[in-house]
Amino acid sequence: MAAAGARPVELGFAESAPAWRLRSEQFPSKVGGRPAWLGAAGLPGPRALACELCGRPLSFLLQVYAPLPGRPDAFHRCIFLFCCREQPCCAGLRVFRNQLPRKNDFYSYEPPSENPPPETGESVCLQLKSGAHLCRVCGCLGPKTCSRCHKAYYCSKEHQTLDWRLGHKQACAQPDHLDHIIPDHNFLFPEFEIVIETEDEIMPEVVEKEDYSEIIESMGEALEEELDSMAKHESREDKIFQKFKTQIALEPEQILRYGRGIAPIWISGENIPQEKDIPDCPCGAKRILEFQVMPQLLNYLKADRLGKSIDWGILAVFTCAESCRLGTGYTEEFVWKQDVTDTP
Repeated sequence: MAAAGARPVELGFAESAPAWRLRSEQFPSKVGGRPAWLGAAGLPGPRALACELCGRPLSFLLQVYAPLPGRPDAFHRCIFLFCCREQPCCAGLRVFRNQLPRKNDFYSYEPPSENPPPETGESVCLQLKSGAHLCRVCGCLGPKTCSRCHKAYYCSKEHQTLDWRLGHKQACAQPDHLDHIIPDHNFLFPEFEIVIETEDEIMPEVVEKEDYSEIIESMGEALEEELDSMAKHESREDKIFQKFKTQIALEPEQILRYGRGIAPIWISGENIPQEKDIPDCPCGAKRILEFQVMPQLLNYLKADRLGKSIDWGILAVFTCAESCRLGTGYTEEFVWKQDVTDTP
């Protein structure tokens, strides 16, 4: 467990799970696939989910279910993180928070069942209880519709064109079966459940003796060259990376570190934000760290392609310290990206 007086850190690991466990009514933490939206009202629209750099639709990266004990208005609470995977950009990031009381219009007051539902169908649910339709490609709000069948919904012209090219041109004539014949658009990331465990106390004097090569190997070949370069550089940069390496050594497969209000562990001495770099929430409260996404997640995304692809060292997600409730919809929060620095 965490040392006395320290806030416990919860670690997230990617594990395969049956599809029913990753639906909204199970309140999952998960990577990839389509978002399991929490509140069905006030979803972020296409403009909010467009890359601020290239303007293309963002891909859903992950969501973390993070209710706040003692806060009736945040009995259910979830953070949704999106990223750009369009080449050559692959840089945009946006994050949203939504929270609900236990008694709400969308979910049962009682906890969800831990048993699989009776139906075994694999159809994708593309309409929320609020009546809102979701995009067939990405699962985000779909205000556009196919002018021919009026049954297929999209977030953007880009996704409508993609779906038409990959099968909707033929499926359009069978609108009653649309949810059963959604093609693989190669837009979604592979889907995993995020399983949470509390971090054990790490004994630095033991970890210091660990074989560096074994730790790096466990982090995946994609990062090896960049991290090896950093580790050989005797400087402040090396000390920061050594601290990072020590911290993750006992659980090298962790993809996420959660601890509301804790200090992040950085992978590099460069591009560490100062307090002034983290904008306050529109409600006036400061933002604090909610969780950080680790580079190990990249190994699960199958995002490596020729040319530029998504990449990061650390993604640090900051949310309103008061977890304010600005209406019933989704509130945009702040994400800071720290890249792995190739130090000469």
